Amino acid sequence: MTPDTISLIAQETVLVAIKLIAPILLSSLVVGLIISMFQAATSINEQTLTFIPKLATIIIVLIILGPWMLQVIIDFFQDLMLQIPTLIG
Repeated sequence: MTPDTISLIAQETVLVAIKLIAPILLSSLVVGLIISMFQAATSINEQTLTFIPKLATIIIVLIILGPWMLQVIIDFFQDLMLQIPTLIG
């Protein structure tokens, strides 16, 4: 196993992690931005107001995209397992 191989596997791992995390982070970012604009417009400065909508958004995104996320992880793991003979030898 060469350093190039290790860096390639690490790069693929990071790309899969970004692909999985991006929908959750982007949706909670959009919801947080909308709620912050609402708070600025109404002068409501309650810190806990953003928690429940963000949590609900994350749960909804996980319900909708959960099967796709699981398939991405399974595909990555299967490809990694199939590469083991070529990585070792």
